[in-house]
Amino acid sequence: MKLIIDAHSWIEYLNGSEQGAKLNDLLNDDNEIWALPITIAEVIAKVKKKGGDTEIAYSSIIKNSKIFEPTPKIAKEAGLLYVKVRENNESFGIVDSILITCAKLIGAKLVTGDRHFKQFKETIIL
Repeated sequence: MKLIIDAHSWIEYLNGSEQGAKLNDLLNDDNEIWALPITIAEVIAKVKKKGGDTEIAYSSIIKNSKIFEPTPKIAKEAGLLYVKVRENNESFGIVDSILITCAKLIGAKLVTGDRHFKQFKETIIL
């Protein structure tokens, strides 16, 4: 299965939480794992703010996934989706919109622990 992993899931994985253990299982199965550059930025920022080791975080993502670069067309579609979803969900961010748009366009599932993704069939909630 093709999976895009969000920042929340990577953070849980790095923290060794119960949700992180579920991601570890997905990483060890026969899945095609993808990460977006914006996800790397989010993870590094969160790890740095908490005083964690950013090199371990970075290498964990790079070692376990392929990098997916969103195109301008994806950015356009993500912007449109963002406005639509925000009408009913003010916690939905632009990065969230980019992630779910990428998942839809490449036929992947988005792995997350964030409940505001539950409305999307492309989502696997840890």
